[in-house]
Amino acid sequence: MKLVTYQFQGETAVGILTPAGDAVHPVPGVSDMTALIARWPELDAAAVCRGDAVPLREVRLLAPIPHPAQDVICLGINFYDHAAESGSVTGKQDNVPKAAIYFSKRVDEAVAPGGAIDSHSDMVRDLDYEAELAVVIGKPAYHVREADALDHVFGYTVLNDVSARTIQAAHQQWYRGKSLDGFTPIGPWIVTPDEFDVTRPARIQSFVNGEPRQDSTIDLLIFDVPHVIAELSRGMTLRPGTIISMGTPAGVGMGFDPPRWLRPGDTVTCRVEGIGDLTNTVR
Repeated sequence: MKLVTYQFQGETAVGILTPAGDAVHPVPGVSDMTALIARWPELDAAAVCRGDAVPLREVRLLAPIPHPAQDVICLGINFYDHAAESGSVTGKQDNVPKAAIYFSKRVDEAVAPGGAIDSHSDMVRDLDYEAELAVVIGKPAYHVREADALDHVFGYTVLNDVSARTIQAAHQQWYRGKSLDGFTPIGPWIVTPDEFDVTRPARIQSFVNGEPRQDSTIDLLIFDVPHVIAELSRGMTLRPGTIISMGTPAGVGMGFDPPRWLRPGDTVTCRVEGIGDLTNTVR
C-alpha cells in the first residue's frame, strides 16, 4: 500500500492511495502518519479501502512525515560507486568505509512533493542533491538481530539529502551543511514492505531539469537495511516514525568536473523504482 499525508479543504489528513494512484481513502480518526504507524497493527486497511476516496487532483500532498519527532538518521558514503566518486574528489585511494558512517540531519519541516528547496543563495554557492532510499521504523527496535530487522520496518520512501558542500567542509562535519531549512524533501508517499522488497536491486536515480544524473541500484549499498537497523539498535532504541536515510549513489553535483551545482529555478527529481518520484524546484 501507498500511504500519504495530505491537505484537503484546509485540513491535514492521512490516507491510503488507490491502486490506480488517482485517489486517496482517508483513514478515519487519524490526523498524522505517526498516529497511523501506532494504529497500523490493528487497523482494518481493507475496510478503509472500501470507503469513500478523494480524487488525488483535489488534494495537496505533504511529506509523509512533515515534522519528524527526531533528526533523520543518515548514512554517508554508503554506495560503492559513490565511495569511488567521493574518493576521486577528496584524493582518497580506498574510500570504502570499514564501518557505517552515521550522521543526523535536522528537519524543521520536511519539504512536500512539488515543494520548494530553499537555495539559501545568500550563503550557499554549491547546492547539491542526493537521491536516497529512506526507511521508516514501524515498531520499537532495540537489540534486534539482522535476521529480524525488517520486521521493524513500517515502510519505505524517497528522500533528497540536499547539501551545502562548502558549509560541510568549513565545519569539518556534515550536520549543518545538510540541515538548513528546506533541505529535506521526502515523499511522495510511504510504500509498505509487502509492495517493496528492499532485498531486490531496485533502481535509484536522480534528474536535474530532466537530465539524468544518478543511476544505480540499491544492491550497491555497502551496508544494507538489516545491517543498519540491527547495528543502530544495539544500545539505542529506534522508535516508530524514525527515518533512516540509506545514503546516495554516484552522480551528485560535486562528482562532476567541473561540479554541477543546483541553481534557483532548477527542478530535481529523485526516483526509487517501486516507490515513485519525488520532484522539487529550487527557489
